[in-house]
Amino acid sequence: MKTHISNKEKNLFLIVSFAIWFPHFIYLPILSPYMELMGGTYIFIGIVLSSYGFMQFLFRLPIGMSSDLLKIRKPFIVLGLLIGAVSCFIFALTDSLGWILFARSLAGIAAATWVVFAVLYSSYFLDSEVHKAMSAISFVVVLAQLLGMLFSGYLVNAWGWATPFWIGGVVSLVGAVLALFIFEPKDSGPETPVNLKALTGVMKDSHLLKISFLSILAHSIIFTTTFGFIPNYVTSIGLEANEISLIVFAFMIPHAIATLFIGKWIVPHFGKWRSLKYAFLLAAIFTLLTPFVESKALLMIVQGINGFALGLLFPLLLGMSIETISPEKRATAMGVYQALYAIGMFTGPLLAGVLNSNFGISAGFYFTGLLGLIACMFIVIWESKKKQQSKKSYKMSS
Repeated sequence: MKTHISNKEKNLFLIVSFAIWFPHFIYLPILSPYMELMGGTYIFIGIVLSSYGFMQFLFRLPIGMSSDLLKIRKPFIVLGLLIGAVSCFIFALTDSLGWILFARSLAGIAAATWVVFAVLYSSYFLDSEVHKAMSAISFVVVLAQLLGMLFSGYLVNAWGWATPFWIGGVVSLVGAVLALFIFEPKDSGPETPVNLKALTGVMKDSHLLKISFLSILAHSIIFTTTFGFIPNYVTSIGLEANEISLIVFAFMIPHAIATLFIGKWIVPHFGKWRSLKYAFLLAAIFTLLTPFVESKALLMIVQGINGFALGLLFPLLLGMSIETISPEKRATAMGVYQALYAIGMFTGPLLAGVLNSNFGISAGFYFTGLLGLIACMFIVIWESKKKQQSKKSYKMSS
């Protein structure tokens, strides 16, 4: 039986959760233009952007398994916030592209501790309320992304390029102090540690692998566009640095709203797989249209539709990733899922950076749009196979 957790303790944890994400997104809209201003090529920018996802790919499973083996969560949370602070302060103090790569890699390690955040927060709730817990913490993530990216351009225009990094570092430090006071139930860890045999078994689950593959493509899209080269595209068509925040805002508001629609209306109406297909199709079409848009108003509309489509994808994929996994293995499944989708966070921007360097910035958007179409193709194939299997099962039973 779980210990009763007060709303005050839950709210403190949500504030700490805000502090792990806000610092990494307050500078994200200006990061690519900043590196370009310092002489970074599109290939180098792609490497820096991809390092964030690559570090998460490397560290998420080890962090999750270490936390399970030691049956502790809070020290990993405090450590993640401290690493995030160091990352931001390096950004603020350096004028070296090499140190910028190192700082962004540290940000990836800090973000990798999110696995532990999710597990600890879910332990505050009964098993029947885990969905409620994930909805609350997901909203905090989107809020941190929205507020961070909204003010980024204005801070740069008002006080210079280093301002978002300094603010991010301070927020991380405050979060680390507050994390010392969050509650960790004694039964928050699993009764038995995760072992390699159980992990291997989960990794072979075909449904989990399919959803993880689609999530790789979805994360490739968002980390190549809005969290990647959209800021460069904004400045390339003659808009100012402070207008980057407007474009990002146009993306993030529908992105947040979509999370409210997905479970209450869209999935009940269309079903999970059709909802995925339509969301990927929308994201693909409007990503492919981006290089043809050269006005601020039209770009805001395109980004808004893209934001809504991707806002449908992420919570849907998150829920589907564990729906076929037994409860005692769901933490492992979540670790596998998050580690795998991190592949998209580093391969997407990296490949787009290479394409942009060789063929111009439009090439990255064509490549990313193609990823959305590939996702639609696989969904159609899997839907068709599922229908055929259902027909065979029906004939055999009749």
